[in-house]
Amino acid sequence: MRCALAPTLEDLGWDPHFAELAAADAPELFHARVVAEHRGAFRIAGAGGEQWGVIAGRARREARTGNGFPAVGDWVAARPLPDPERAAIERVLPRRSAFTRKAAGQDAPQVVAANVDVVLIATSANRDLNPRRLERYLTLAWNSGAAPAVVLTKADLCPEPDDVLASVATVAIGVPVHLVSARTDTGLEPLRAYLARGRTVVLLGSSGVGKSTLVNVLGGREVQEVRTTLADDRGVHTTTARQLHVLPGGGMIIDTPGMREVGLVGDGEGLERAFGEVADLIAACRFSDCRHEDDPGCAVAAALASGMLGAERWESYVKLQRELSFQATRDDPRAARAEKARGKQLHKDLRALYKQRRR
Repeated sequence: MRCALAPTLEDLGWDPHFAELAAADAPELFHARVVAEHRGAFRIAGAGGEQWGVIAGRARREARTGNGFPAVGDWVAARPLPDPERAAIERVLPRRSAFTRKAAGQDAPQVVAANVDVVLIATSANRDLNPRRLERYLTLAWNSGAAPAVVLTKADLCPEPDDVLASVATVAIGVPVHLVSARTDTGLEPLRAYLARGRTVVLLGSSGVGKSTLVNVLGGREVQEVRTTLADDRGVHTTTARQLHVLPGGGMIIDTPGMREVGLVGDGEGLERAFGEVADLIAACRFSDCRHEDDPGCAVAAALASGMLGAERWESYVKLQRELSFQATRDDPRAARAEKARGKQLHKDLRALYKQRRR
């Protein structure tokens, strides 16, 4: 991994918040940021340059019982080793934000990027655009603690850009949407504004949407390898590992491999923010336990009937809500018991209702 090393911790994003978290660390420890992860090996960068970080025994035990192993973007306290190319990671400082997903085949959530200020969700404006997948990314982005924005790449290949922007605006409510072309250098200035000195952006999206090309253009040099686009305008997967790049202008961008699985984790706050208009409708229902079917005074049913709320948008909300509830019951036995009790009570209420209607 090639990273333009910054001369100070502040260039890497160190600020009074992290300085306060690190105040109690032993004086022999130094602080560095994880800039790359390669199959369990970590590359860390500090005021003295880059070196490999090796997880110390205590940190390894804490990782297995706490927030997991370090992720790209994490700040760590490390101990120098006799080999100047290596250091022992003693602990991971608490994260200010973290984009986390549930990956297929893994029980524990996976932290994709830590301590980021902005989550840029990249999707191609031509073939890759999928509103339902975008809703999933936005839910996770709001849960991360960072501010999301949508980047529609390959604008030069989009024959109807206004239609695409209008379509995305219906799902990215209250979120900046940028239509860009790295090939023609169009629409990039708003993205450069996110990359102020000491600020960190993570770039997420499916394989082949042009993330590596975008990183190179924003960096003003070839930061990432880029492979030729296929004849039918589909991109080719390039990035194979998460990496943090310090750009000449002072900001940092974390490039990530394309994600095939974007399983939801977290509480319902991100979902409510991603579906703000749906949350407002639910709050407007006459009854707090409204099932949003044939209940009297249901604002959701009225909005669906009038066309103010699209059926696909509502079905997507219900699907993601169920997924979050399922993950919560898996992770929390008390929540599982509460969900089971709620189901039993609902079944009992329905039986009583049917009996009453037969009379």
